[in-house]
Amino acid sequence: MKFKKIPIKYFQRSALDVAPFLLGKLLVRRINNNFLVTRIVETEAYLNDDPASHSFGRITERNKAMYDAGGQFYVYFIYGNYFCVNVVTNVKGHGEAVLVRAVEPVSGIGEMIKNRRNIKNEHDLTNGPGKLCMALNIDKTFYGARTDGEDLFIAYDENPGDFEIGISKRIGLSVSKEIEHRFFIKGNIFVTKHKFNN
Repeated sequence: MKFKKIPIKYFQRSALDVAPFLLGKLLVRRINNNFLVTRIVETEAYLNDDPASHSFGRITERNKAMYDAGGQFYVYFIYGNYFCVNVVTNVKGHGEAVLVRAVEPVSGIGEMIKNRRNIKNEHDLTNGPGKLCMALNIDKTFYGARTDGEDLFIAYDENPGDFEIGISKRIGLSVSKEIEHRFFIKGNIFVTKHKFNN
């Protein structure tokens, strides 16, 4: 399969610009020359002055990738069970990222189902940050990896179709709950099920 990877420079902007830009783009995982292809349908922006961001306050071993120049992945472990994948944005030292919250499976769905196991239905396969990382077998191996790499990368969708972008408050936060930095493709069945969707 051939893909047109997105140049790194497009991620060296504010997370608030990159978050909606990512919608409709492809998140691709290559495993043994097989490609698991997904379309990004939901994102959340995290800025460096945001108390909900991992970069807020200081640089640590966990968040140091967020302070590199945009165009790499920041992967972290949460609740002792799940990985979440983010795209680092802006210039070096800025500490911003965009969480990939949900994706729509495009190809390699059978392999994604094997990786997830026990899913309720196809819509449940990748409609959450932990779910999509399990489906695509994304782990800390990709911490700091470039977004134009070989085994995990972001590419243009040759046929993205028309869609409308929704904006809402972010999900599952205990601080900065009121900030509307969540972006999603309206009406897409793989977007996280939530009262904010419409």
